[in-house]
Amino acid sequence: MMTTLGEAARAVLLTPDPHDKRRAARALARAWRRGELAHRCDTPMPDRPAWPEKPELLPPNRMPRRRKGGSDRGRIAMLHALAHIEFVAIDLAVDLVGRFGGAFPRDFVDDWIGVAADEAMHFALLDRRLRQLGSFYGELPAHAGLWEAAEATRDDALARLAIVPMVLEARGLDVTPATVERFRAAGDAPSAKILSRIYKDEVRHVRAGTAWFNQKCDEMGFNAVETWQSLVKSRFRGSVKPPFNDSARGEAGLTQDYYAVIAW
Repeated sequence: MMTTLGEAARAVLLTPDPHDKRRAARALARAWRRGELAHRCDTPMPDRPAWPEKPELLPPNRMPRRRKGGSDRGRIAMLHALAHIEFVAIDLAVDLVGRFGGAFPRDFVDDWIGVAADEAMHFALLDRRLRQLGSFYGELPAHAGLWEAAEATRDDALARLAIVPMVLEARGLDVTPATVERFRAAGDAPSAKILSRIYKDEVRHVRAGTAWFNQKCDEMGFNAVETWQSLVKSRFRGSVKPPFNDSARGEAGLTQDYYAVIAW
């Protein structure tokens, strides 16, 4: 029987089936909230989570180009890509808790257990929508590089917070509103509603990441903006590029002084 937070987090990460993983993440959240898990994270996390055989994971330069517009196949491809992002996001949130949660107060664990449960719910909504459209998660290939941020920051909680919520999830704030409008324009109100729900949750996730990053910087005597910029330059392989949704980022506490000067 799993009795610690670390043991339970490791079990989620080592669950390959997508639906079992999302159920395990939500069970982890329930167990933590009921006080059934000790706040100990001395169990080693795997270098890489267990994932299913499908979808086939491809490097970015081999991913099929998604068609813009309102075709059924184009919308399915977009929803599939988003479902994969949410699936990997379950592991990103759980790994953050299992790897670093013991060095933070319970409020930190509360926040990121909640994020993991949100990501599990998002994945379930997107997979159900794919099935309604005659597809399913795993039918199409998916991006192989989404775990790179976890690998690049597995030794440093501050770097993990800087990259995952404050870069990757913040990018979702930039692009999701336009995606919602494309689905609405195509007459796909159910998909647009799901993406709108995900967008609202993403604001909260970025806010949590930014708040904990700033708090940790304050404790360590670091300038938060300068530290974030340094970590992004040294630990993130991608680019931080406009257009930015400044209002949503600002609502999440990620103001322009963080990212405007390093956009490339």
